[in-house]
Amino acid sequence: MDWLKVKETVAVFMKKYRYVLLVLAVGLFLMALPEQESPPAQTTPIIEQTEPQLQDTLAQLLSHLEGAGKVEVMLTQSKGQQTLYQTDEDTSVSDGNTDTHRQTVLVSGSDRGETGLIRQINPPTYQGAIVLCQGADNANIRLSIVEAVMSVTGLRSDCITVLKMK
Repeated sequence: MDWLKVKETVAVFMKKYRYVLLVLAVGLFLMALPEQESPPAQTTPIIEQTEPQLQDTLAQLLSHLEGAGKVEVMLTQSKGQQTLYQTDEDTSVSDGNTDTHRQTVLVSGSDRGETGLIRQINPPTYQGAIVLCQGADNANIRLSIVEAVMSVTGLRSDCITVLKMK
């Protein structure tokens, strides 16, 4: 075998398939890179705040209301946040009996752990709110506070009490 002939054959092959070889080389390079841990993707765009955080945030916002002064907020929950998972349901009928089998859908993460597939997250349901503020003797300020608490918590106005702070 003549090395000059082999060199010519390789040169012709490289010229003919250079783009295919380039794509193959880039693909091999990308496969050789170490896999980076990415944070888990959030499936829901809900801003999750615990009850004390919501109370503090609400108190801080209401204290910026003109004439409200210092504000403290207390919220009571009738139901906490609920996470509903996706389920598969198999129904079979045999001898007049209906058997239903429900199983939670599991998703495997990059760390090879399994978690349930979240279908819906229901926010907490509030039972009532008490707001103490220095400017509660003014009816306009009380009304503004009640409307703000209603819009944040979903409570009716009769479940919100605004009292004057001493």
